[in-house]
Amino acid sequence: MDYKKTKAPVTTITRNLNEIGSVTGNIYETVAIVSKRANQIGSELKEELNRKLEEFASYTDNLEEVFENREQIEISRFYERLPKPTLIAMQEYTDDQVYYRKPEVEENE
Repeated sequence: MDYKKTKAPVTTITRNLNEIGSVTGNIYETVAIVSKRANQIGSELKEELNRKLEEFASYTDNLEEVFENREQIEISRFYERLPKPTLIAMQEYTDDQVYYRKPEVEENE
């Protein structure tokens, strides 16, 4: 998914607990689902950022040389301005874009 085009808010907003927990029936299950999805999103964004910054890496042993690359700084700032992974995950959850299942319920059926 393209997280750069998400409609998630950039700042934290107050949520209604009754609306969030209504799908699963348990607010703690909902928080667990959203937190696992946020971890997935965070690791994907981190891998993508590391791949882009690796292009600018210089493999020299000289510690005195420190380069400030303009493109590298702009890429870092872009990723800092993106919504946090928890906000993206919550937006996906409220838009019914998150798939989850309960293995213990499937075993009983």
